Amino acid sequence: MPIKVLLDTDIGSDIDDAICLAYLLANPDCDLLGITTVSGEAQRRAMMASALCRAAGADVPVYPGAECPLLVEQAQPTAPQANALGRWDHQTDFPRCQAVEFLRRTIRSHPGEVVLLSIGPLTNLALLFATDREVPSLLKALVMMCGVFTHRMPNTAPAEWNAAGDPHATAIVYRANAPVHRSVGLDVTRQVTMDAAEVRQRFRAAGGLLRPVLDFAEVWFGGGRNVVTFHDPLAAATLFDPGVCGFERGAVEVELTSPRLLGMTHWRAGGDDAPHEVALTVDPQRFFNHYFSVF
Repeated sequence: MPIKVLLDTDIGSDIDDAICLAYLLANPDCDLLGITTVSGEAQRRAMMASALCRAAGADVPVYPGAECPLLVEQAQPTAPQANALGRWDHQTDFPRCQAVEFLRRTIRSHPGEVVLLSIGPLTNLALLFATDREVPSLLKALVMMCGVFTHRMPNTAPAEWNAAGDPHATAIVYRANAPVHRSVGLDVTRQVTMDAAEVRQRFRAAGGLLRPVLDFAEVWFGGGRNVVTFHDPLAAATLFDPGVCGFERGAVEVELTSPRLLGMTHWRAGGDDAPHEVALTVDPQRFFNHYFSVF
């Protein structure tokens, strides 16, 4: 039976969000119940999500969500890849100020059945969990691309982008009591990369839903980037092939005291009753084989 998924995304900044959404839409084992967007220009991000849904022939509700973090300044005010929307049919009118209520209503309509997949800053989720404290316990699982949990990667800030984008929201979400509370962090996702030439070759060969994604990717490459890291698709893939990553249980605390380290995730291994599970290893080839198999 397909897995019911709600996706919360900041599609339009890093290209991996669009790559992730295309994977969910193409995956026959995914029942995508809805999409909420977060971060600056949430409506333009929603337009991008709707463009991929229409390219897939899927009628998926899309709701623009919070554009500003709870307390800190917004570090991601725009959605540059939305500049490629002119070539793709997309929705332009969306329900306003209803994203959190949509998430709450959908989860309560399917208790114990929904995986909430977060691949952006955690503002929408924090507002949801603060509004209805029972909601996390009604999930099947909470799965996030968030944090750094093992060695600090070379040339990488100590706090991962999604965690640091709204650190106070991140702290709220890590305190939530979900049946499965899973994080796939930067120290693992940075091991699944592909250079621009191979992305172009493989996406063109796959065609279909990856064609609009490649259009969005060209905006990404135009910023001087020549490598794609499959951060968010890896987190999504663990829903359908958990063996792509190795997990360990433990506890995560979020740094809120040091101004320089806001959003840094402190990981401590624990026993079977620990509240969080964190990806510590990844099989890149297994991931890529699985990812492209759905197209």
